[in-house]
Amino acid sequence: MEHCKPFVSLGDWKEYDIKTPLGLLHVEIRGQEKGNKPAILTYHDVGLNYQLCFSTLFNCHEMQEITKHFAVCHVDAPGQQTGATQLPPGYQYPTMKQLAGMLPSVLHHFGIKRIVGMGVGAGAYISANFALLFPDLVEGLVLVNIDASGRGWIDWTTSKLTGLTSTLPDTILTHLFSQEELVTNTELVQNYWQQISSSISEVNLQLFWNMYNSRWSLDINRCGTGVNAKTLRWAFCCSVCVFVCL
Repeated sequence: MEHCKPFVSLGDWKEYDIKTPLGLLHVEIRGQEKGNKPAILTYHDVGLNYQLCFSTLFNCHEMQEITKHFAVCHVDAPGQQTGATQLPPGYQYPTMKQLAGMLPSVLHHFGIKRIVGMGVGAGAYISANFALLFPDLVEGLVLVNIDASGRGWIDWTTSKLTGLTSTLPDTILTHLFSQEELVTNTELVQNYWQQISSSISEVNLQLFWNMYNSRWSLDINRCGTGVNAKTLRWAFCCSVCVFVCL
């Protein structure tokens, strides 16, 4: 635990700041690697953190039947954890690929040999990048609402124009929810707006959001069409489960 600063322990969960070549990562972990079983490692979407993205899922009774057999490690992107201090002026936020490259430091610290990565949105993109970079460390992936494509000029222009007329939390909500959900599920949307506004530094969130929107397309293909196309299974060399919420 030489490079970690422990925070308040919540039950059998423990929190740490783990040193990586690109700065500290806030991590919450429960349990230890058990035999040859992989650990579950989660990565949240932009606009969220592990608490907002995964706490409900991992606290439900049904999930306990799974997590009691595996160590679970939640990772927050730099500066996205609840109560994080504002990143300093001039801070160069890591790229999506660099964020993936920070994860081996977490595994090394806890002695984790292999993981099942679980990511949502931006976290799914980072998890996929991690599998491409370090296939020997990945047993499988659960990817929710992954967008493996880079942003085109139309997307970039739309984002810029939207940013001129909307607050950052409003912009993030259009990423997290469909247009139908924004209109019909107003109570849930408003709850997320309040949590995004109060839980995460807007400066830190903007840096993560900008970097996510600067991502490159992953070198994969859904169905293996085209010359030398890589399918998800071929590219990652592991089992992959992809969920798309409509």
